[in-house]
Amino acid sequence: MTEIFGVPTQALLGQLMLGLVNGSFYAMLSLGLAVIFGMLNIVNFAHGALYMVGAFFAWMLLNYAGVNYWIALVVAPIGVGLIGVLIEKTMLRWLHGLDHLYGLLLTFGLALILEGIFREFYGSSGLPYELPQVFRGVYDLEFMMLPKYRAWVVVLSLVVCLITWYVIEKTKLGAYLRAGTENPNMVKAFGINVPLMVTLTYAFGVGLAGLAGVMAAPIYQVSPLMGSNIIIVVFAVVVIGGMGSILGSVVTGLALGLIEGLTKVFYAEASTTVVFIIMAIVLLVRPAGLFGREK
Repeated sequence: MTEIFGVPTQALLGQLMLGLVNGSFYAMLSLGLAVIFGMLNIVNFAHGALYMVGAFFAWMLLNYAGVNYWIALVVAPIGVGLIGVLIEKTMLRWLHGLDHLYGLLLTFGLALILEGIFREFYGSSGLPYELPQVFRGVYDLEFMMLPKYRAWVVVLSLVVCLITWYVIEKTKLGAYLRAGTENPNMVKAFGINVPLMVTLTYAFGVGLAGLAGVMAAPIYQVSPLMGSNIIIVVFAVVVIGGMGSILGSVVTGLALGLIEGLTKVFYAEASTTVVFIIMAIVLLVRPAGLFGREK
């Protein structure tokens, strides 16, 4: 058996693959956070809870309605997006123009409420979600066995992240979104409904969290705690990449997932803290983040 730095190659590649899968979820979740903060200046602490809601929607669609994974992959994010519309219309709209702290506290409270509701009905032990038939089994790459579903997660997350980046950075719609953040009165003068644009942007951001939740359901157990377990790491990813930076969130999420995987191989005790160590170093050297804009 070949080794790299004293570690069996298959074990090293396996951990890298696991890190890439985790990084894919970090990238998607931090992307949604970056879209919401970059376009609306809202620190959305409810993001992890809405990721959990997306996973539960997929679980409920399968177990109560017999709806398969492919339909849930479309329906659940839309359902989470509609919850986002309700949140923005009834609560967040009143916080526009106020300090970020108000939005953070409100969304933190919403996260606790959502987590408490699902814990009351489903407990906290976790529920299994059946793996789609087409993704059962592995790809034999000779140097390692690659589970089909994990490969699908990586590919789908990359496609979603790239499309989102392209729409926001390279299209007229993205230009309107960015302009609406900087100068809403000017955008209104062009006949664009800015309040509707804000609502749909928030819905899209949390819809990404819901999509990530559906993708996570077959890998991790569906649990009310799954959002709170990941959101702190995702916030660290956003800070390292640069608050509001779309590209920074995607690149940093994937990179930190890989670094986390490598740390588990060479020094497992530090795997849960390596992201925060990197965050501390980045903040000391570049407070705006790796891809953020210095003010």
